[in-house]
Amino acid sequence: MTKVAVIAHAGKTIGGGLEELRVVLSRAGITDPIWSEVPKSRYAPERVQRALDEGAELVFVWGGDGMVQRSIDRLAGSGVTFAIIPAGTANLFASSLDIPSDIEEAVEIGLNGRDRTLDVGKINGERFAVMAGAGLDAHMIEEADGGLKDRFGRLAYIWTASKSLRKEPFKARIEINDELWYKGKASCVLLGNVGSLFGGIEAFDNAEPDDGLLEVGVTNAEGLGQWARTVARTAIGTTAQSPFVQVTKAKKVRIELDRKVAYELDGGAREPTKLLKVKIQPGAITVRVPKPA
Repeated sequence: MTKVAVIAHAGKTIGGGLEELRVVLSRAGITDPIWSEVPKSRYAPERVQRALDEGAELVFVWGGDGMVQRSIDRLAGSGVTFAIIPAGTANLFASSLDIPSDIEEAVEIGLNGRDRTLDVGKINGERFAVMAGAGLDAHMIEEADGGLKDRFGRLAYIWTASKSLRKEPFKARIEINDELWYKGKASCVLLGNVGSLFGGIEAFDNAEPDDGLLEVGVTNAEGLGQWARTVARTAIGTTAQSPFVQVTKAKKVRIELDRKVAYELDGGAREPTKLLKVKIQPGAITVRVPKPA
């Protein structure tokens, strides 16, 4: 029988919580999985490595995008399949793969679904599965941390975004595949492995997590008016139609900023920096997804 591990964020829950997960796994014949709970997602990589060292062949990750990102950073290149139980505030990676926020259904997919090999991005040495960015999105996420996100969910992001719109833009120089692509003012630089944001809004058109390319976008929108026009245009059409947005695809990206700017990856805030080195790692992870209908 496949040796199963569970790496869970103890502070996240859906349905009947981790106790229900134990019951559902037991019913499926997984009575003694390698089990580890962490208080914060930053502790996940060492627990994932411990599970790999103990011979795990399938790793269930319980939590949101941040927990998935931390786990993927260690699972990438291991050849071990992982499955997701979406229990976080944001579950963009799981939803992009049609994995439901339901314990029984997610476990069924994890045990009996199909394997899909996907790309990951790597930014300043750390892997991400959904998106990374510098500027507005990072400020929004950074200010929503510290309990606000846990208390108010996605409303926390909306609240902090409204405050972040007042921040001064920065100057950016962006190279795509070692060639200059953009130079000028920017309020947000976004890199995507998938296309969807909250509410089904497509930040990038035709984005696929297994095409060997990263989506790259930069906006110089400033203030509430220009951002409102940009978001509205994105919601009813395509991001590229906005006069304040420029997009492309890349295997390799270098972003130089005129000052230290906060950045994020998969919803996790990171320390401000003036340089971001990004590349795609094709086929780096194997994830269990639903079988075709």
